[in-house]
Amino acid sequence: MITYVDAATRARRTAGVIPLHGAEGFEGMRRAGALTAKALDEITPFVEAGVPTSTIDRVAYEFARDHGAVPATLFYKGFRHSVCTSINHVVCHGIPDERPLRDGDIVNVDLTLVVDGWHGDSSRMYAVGEISRKAERLIEVTYECLAAGIAAAKPGNTTGDIGAAIQTIAEGERMSVVRDFVGHGLGRLFHDEPNILHFGTPGAGVPLKPGMIFTIEPMINLGRQHVKILSDGWTAVTRDRTLSAQCEHSIGITETGCEVFTESPGGLFNSLAKRAA
Repeated sequence: MITYVDAATRARRTAGVIPLHGAEGFEGMRRAGALTAKALDEITPFVEAGVPTSTIDRVAYEFARDHGAVPATLFYKGFRHSVCTSINHVVCHGIPDERPLRDGDIVNVDLTLVVDGWHGDSSRMYAVGEISRKAERLIEVTYECLAAGIAAAKPGNTTGDIGAAIQTIAEGERMSVVRDFVGHGLGRLFHDEPNILHFGTPGAGVPLKPGMIFTIEPMINLGRQHVKILSDGWTAVTRDRTLSAQCEHSIGITETGCEVFTESPGGLFNSLAKRAA
């Protein structure tokens, strides 16, 4: 049973109860999303060979501090960093450390900034130096998956339409969709209803209505879909050690489609496309 309620009337996540946001929520998400996107732009020059991911984490923290924001992951359930940095076969939730990036690495940086109580959540892929063609194609397909999911995010469709659009692209390229992690509602809560699966059946799932706000964040593996969590309790890796990529936007459903809150102000969201241009 799915229930839709005015977001202003609820303060915590309740299974099956989906908040619908009005103009205030959309404006709050624009501010949070724009600042998160700007922060990821600012990180770009630091994603290079020889730089440890701890430096990326520090840059993100200092950016948030200097702009009156708070990184949502800092001390979230014991996580002690402002970003997640997931390199090569790490699927998500990679922990920044002192190991330097190497030429040929691909890395996802995932950042959520809280601005006036609103959560802007986004992640991007970065290429370190010259990367292999298979890594390049994986990133290209992952961005194509996200674009297809966003195109399906409109009133009259369902969460299943979003998942099916992503799955069709990935599997059509003989890649796989990670099923252990999903997109999620957000707003004043970091994680809210509904869950957004990145695979599915057209017409199935939750009907999309204006006012819904959530992330779409497909994780695509070059090999099989299966993942495992390392002993640190956070880092998820591909079981077959093949490369993985992810990209993420925060969006809101409008009367005619959706609004993306986390577009890069510098046009840097897809770094490979920027390189090619």
